[in-house]
Amino acid sequence: MADDMLTTATYAQRIAFVCEIAGRLHSYGTTAQRLEGTVVGLSQRLGLDCEPWSNPTGLILSFSDPSRPLGASDSTRVIRLAPGETDLHKLSEADRIADAVSSGEMSIAQGHTALRALDRKPSWRWRAMQIFASGLAAAAVAGLWRLPWLDMATAGLIGVIIGVLGELIARRPKMKEASDAISALVAGFVAILVANFIAPLNLNTVIIASLIVLLPGMALTNAVNELTSQHLVSGVARFAGAMATVLKLTVGSMIAVTLAQLVGLYPDVRASRPQPEWVEWVSMVFAAYAFAVLFKAHKRDYFWVMAAAIAGYSISRYAGQTWGSPVGIFLSALTLTAAGNAFARWANRPGALIRVPGILMLVPGSTSLRGLLTLVQQQDVGVGQSALLAVTNVVMALVAGLLFGNLLISSRKNL
Repeated sequence: MADDMLTTATYAQRIAFVCEIAGRLHSYGTTAQRLEGTVVGLSQRLGLDCEPWSNPTGLILSFSDPSRPLGASDSTRVIRLAPGETDLHKLSEADRIADAVSSGEMSIAQGHTALRALDRKPSWRWRAMQIFASGLAAAAVAGLWRLPWLDMATAGLIGVIIGVLGELIARRPKMKEASDAISALVAGFVAILVANFIAPLNLNTVIIASLIVLLPGMALTNAVNELTSQHLVSGVARFAGAMATVLKLTVGSMIAVTLAQLVGLYPDVRASRPQPEWVEWVSMVFAAYAFAVLFKAHKRDYFWVMAAAIAGYSISRYAGQTWGSPVGIFLSALTLTAAGNAFARWANRPGALIRVPGILMLVPGSTSLRGLLTLVQQQDVGVGQSALLAVTNVVMALVAGLLFGNLLISSRKNL
């Protein structure tokens, strides 16, 4: 059936389908090496030669027809794209559609139709769930850090406000560049108001927990992973984007602190983590659910996503207590990467459903933001060096786990 499809689909139609798949995978948060591997594999199954080049803001795809003389059918597509955001459901569906087309179960026209069906406008209920999940994730992360109840409630409230801001800013594209700084400013100011008029807070920690959905820890990890796989341009660009996000969050938070001081607000700050251990594990379950929603997983995949997130955190925590934090992070990343590849082999679905949520709680976004906030507040270079070392240790452990996890169990799918 695949041969029949290739004889009926024109050269241009096959190129158009590969380009659409590539653009969608990019938009759904796929890293350069995995996207390029997927595009090459799909092109070969469709009777094309393709040389892809991916970076966080675009794609260059050069095609040729191996059945025609060299140079007679060369075609290049340049596609400008915004940096992608993780969408596990659409990623899984795009992978399924690509497999169906390449195997002949769908025609290319049917594949295009199925891909366009993924673009339906989100319902108000879906948007409300995203806002709720933003607040739940912030409160749950505060619970993972065993903060007092007021701190958890404050982080959850700010998370909901940030979710609402995100929906409003999405309708105003001109504000998108400043969205991270605006969200951090609001988070900082609300936390300061609570610390002034209700009770003292672990101020920086509450702000970081409330901004958890905006932190670029996954982007930073992906950037270093791309660099180690020799995708140097994409890795450097993604790393710069992650650092720019951390800077914008820091700027917004510091503007909030400065404005509060100008109007005479000096928050009471404490360092207290009084919660028992059961709060941490209940929070882990809620955090796993919140991230399943925020990563836009399909309901049928919630079990896999939540189980992966809980397993990743548990391995990191207990192994870290025994052998040290870097070893815990390494073992967790290795286990979840291998498990994702095994899942892709067993279920013939993207391993990202296991791999991405599994390493989510390990990424160094909160560490980098905490270090930069402390550096700016204290104006102490030594603090900045300590923060940089902590982030470096986490990233090295993560990347080592990802690399050796892929060696432990290789995947039949690039995704």
